[in-house]
Amino acid sequence: MFKKILIANRGEIACRVIKTARKMGIKTVAVYSDADRNALHVLMADEAVHIGASPAAQSYIVIDKIMAAIKATGAEAVHPGYGFLSENMNFAAALEAAGVVFIGPPSGAIEAMGDKITSKKLAMEAGVSTVPGHMGLIADADEAVKIATQIGYPVMIKASAGGGGKGMRIAWNDAEAREGFQSSKNEAAASFGDDRIFIEKFVTQPRHIEIQVLADKHGNTVYLHERECSIQRRNQKVIEEAPSPFLDAATRKAMGEQACALARAVGYTSAGTVEFIVDGNRNFYFLEMNTRLQVEHPVTELITGVDLVEQMIRVAYGEALPFRQDDLKINGWAMESRLYAEDPYRNFLPSIGRLTRYRPPVEGATATGIVRNDTGVFEGGEISMFYDPMIAKLCTWAPTRAGAIEEMRIALDTFEVEGIGHNLPFVGAVMDHPRFQSGNITTAFIAEEYPDGFKGAVLTDDVLRRVAAAAAAMNRVAEIRRTRISGTMDNHTRRVGDDWVVSLQGTEHAVKIDADPEGSTVTFADGTAMRVTSDWTPGQPLARLTVDGVLMAVKVGKIPMGFRMRLRGADLKVHVRTPRQHALAGLMLEKAAPDTSKYLLCPMPGLIVRINVEVGDEVQEGQALATVEAMKMENILKAERRGVVKAVKASAGASLRVDDVILEFE
Repeated sequence: MFKKILIANRGEIACRVIKTARKMGIKTVAVYSDADRNALHVLMADEAVHIGASPAAQSYIVIDKIMAAIKATGAEAVHPGYGFLSENMNFAAALEAAGVVFIGPPSGAIEAMGDKITSKKLAMEAGVSTVPGHMGLIADADEAVKIATQIGYPVMIKASAGGGGKGMRIAWNDAEAREGFQSSKNEAAASFGDDRIFIEKFVTQPRHIEIQVLADKHGNTVYLHERECSIQRRNQKVIEEAPSPFLDAATRKAMGEQACALARAVGYTSAGTVEFIVDGNRNFYFLEMNTRLQVEHPVTELITGVDLVEQMIRVAYGEALPFRQDDLKINGWAMESRLYAEDPYRNFLPSIGRLTRYRPPVEGATATGIVRNDTGVFEGGEISMFYDPMIAKLCTWAPTRAGAIEEMRIALDTFEVEGIGHNLPFVGAVMDHPRFQSGNITTAFIAEEYPDGFKGAVLTDDVLRRVAAAAAAMNRVAEIRRTRISGTMDNHTRRVGDDWVVSLQGTEHAVKIDADPEGSTVTFADGTAMRVTSDWTPGQPLARLTVDGVLMAVKVGKIPMGFRMRLRGADLKVHVRTPRQHALAGLMLEKAAPDTSKYLLCPMPGLIVRINVEVGDEVQEGQALATVEAMKMENILKAERRGVVKAVKASAGASLRVDDVILEFE
């Protein structure tokens, strides 16, 4: 077996590979840029080599720098992770020429299947049904518009070397095709060093289902069943699960066998993924093959018991697969929620900064399932603007789909992240969504269910009553604490009352509390009572409670006369007042928010790529005003209404913070 491998990547996937290598007794070498000098993967590896400046184009995707690190450390093999150089045939070829083993497929297979245009041509020649599109390269925006018109809108503009949603746009008309072509081209060049673009028909109601394949150098090829990846936003997967709630056994078998046949046709070895779109009648169409490990591979590992990274290493070393197709059964159900540094309350715009608190749920077996968290960050670390915004991949397993969802609910509610904007509330809300729970999902789920963006989850009445009972019981604990002040006079002892009014999410609950050493019984005005038990003490940011027999995990913060309570995607201000305080609070005036309607504010920390207008210009609703780049993505800021530019407060190349002024209007 290899004695030392280098991981040509960063973040959570580098940490993931290091864990398996460590388990196998293999030493590891990390590489890092300026921004990652103190990153977790650097701390975990046995050795670490600095490879350049913070932008990936000056470090992680520079082949010569990776090759120099290999030579300096004597690494025998390289695991590329995903993204960066993982599907770069030139990198694989350079390793082969240097006598270093690439822990992935042969360079010929990468060339054949890693390029989206070539892979579609090969699939068509093999008789595989593919989505209609233009397979050739596109010279400029004018040609892109012409091709899009011929195919028929809507169309998908995609980077040939793309992945992870980078370099991808949907266009519904000529203007969006022209604009999307240029942005996709820019993103592709920045992320992959390859700005080739192609266009295909956008299927409006598909499911995105992919098949995991694994092949060795001895002629054995198997599929490890499927992953449902339909919960996507801006073409970026957010929640994945295995198996799919939609496929039947016959379709699963047909898709798996077709995926294996395609892998054999190109001499594929190692782990790879064949992606399909599947319509409502379970007809499936080949999209592309990812010649690398997928981000969402943990859910496959959880339902099959196979460590895919270990098998990739063993295959690269020349070992045969230790199992056959009939050995690979589906055991239970697994869910994965991607935790991104994106603010759901600001239309999921990137958020960077320091993780002032990062406490994931405890990994391992629970009473009813399994919790796993793949991450590349730690408390006190920073989220950089230079790379993609993933913080962690939270996974759960249970015997059933409903059980896996419930495990995920609790895990999300106990996951503490502070200091940056993040999408924990959003994925928590999806877990509670009736349509998601039913399994009736498509890639349009987020656009259809959250057409105006995410404003926070609205909890059901029964959940609100449990939260109200929890808040009342917690408030009593806090009040008791406040009465126990040393040095007070005997005749000045304050008594904690039993009657309270709990206000939350536009509802009010008059309650009476009967406390005892084991907990509290909270009785509502209609006579119903809920028993609340917990070991929470004031100041703890996470409360675990049992309310009316239901386990609850709530993130807790103090506000005047109550708590900020976060659970199941909701962010609630919960006030607990005496009846007199409640009556007086109703007389208080609300503070008005400042008027920012005359300004274009920077919605995220980022770099100004371009300003499209000048002082005196009259702008129309929907007109592009400026482009901001953050985390390898270009974000076009558009006018919300007509107006005249009074002042330009920023220029191309400027680095701005959230809410910095870009433009002022008359």
